[in-house]
Amino acid sequence: MLTSFPPGLHAVIIGASGGIGAALADQLETDPAVAHITRFTRQTLDLASPASIAAAAASLTSPPHLVICATGLLHADGLAPERALKELSAESLARNFAINATGPALVAQAFLPLMPRTGKSVFAALSARVGSISDNRLGGWHSYRASKAALNQLIRTIAIEHARRWPESVVASLHPGTVDTRLSQPFQRSAKTLFTPEIAANHLLQVIDNFTPSDSGLVHDWQGKIITP
Repeated sequence: MLTSFPPGLHAVIIGASGGIGAALADQLETDPAVAHITRFTRQTLDLASPASIAAAAASLTSPPHLVICATGLLHADGLAPERALKELSAESLARNFAINATGPALVAQAFLPLMPRTGKSVFAALSARVGSISDNRLGGWHSYRASKAALNQLIRTIAIEHARRWPESVVASLHPGTVDTRLSQPFQRSAKTLFTPEIAANHLLQVIDNFTPSDSGLVHDWQGKIITP
């Protein structure tokens, strides 16, 4: 349960039809600290459409204290993580960046100005450990790794600017671990630990509840540990 936010918490989940997004929204809906929750799905907010993102932000009826961008692209419609450089294409790079980096950045652009100027507020975007450049020892997955690294840099840059007018706010990236969702299904065999969406959501909400302004701009894993760039 969230205890560190001001009363009357308004939470916004983007990607609420996905495995982690739905679990986050469901858990927040049962939290007595949450007065209102807004769910955006692919049908109501298209990450590839700036106009759709702007319209979604404009539709909010009260300022959001918590915005979680629970979205991501790893494989879909013939797109798969590259195992070698020869498999890299301009299309795979463009699609990964559009959903994993550009989309969340535009969501931040639209939603951050709506947050209350006082009291704790959090903008969090789901990232991945493989976005860490220093932690990359296996190679491969060029487009996905690069797009998540770009997301982490965008989050860092956005956090610095946002703190100038919202000093109590936190803008951060979150690594949920390997979660049993459609995104991870083809790659679960190599996972040391596989979380259900419900357990992953619980972990992430605990991390968010413990956030302070000193955590802004950083990448945190599901245990709250900082992942180096």
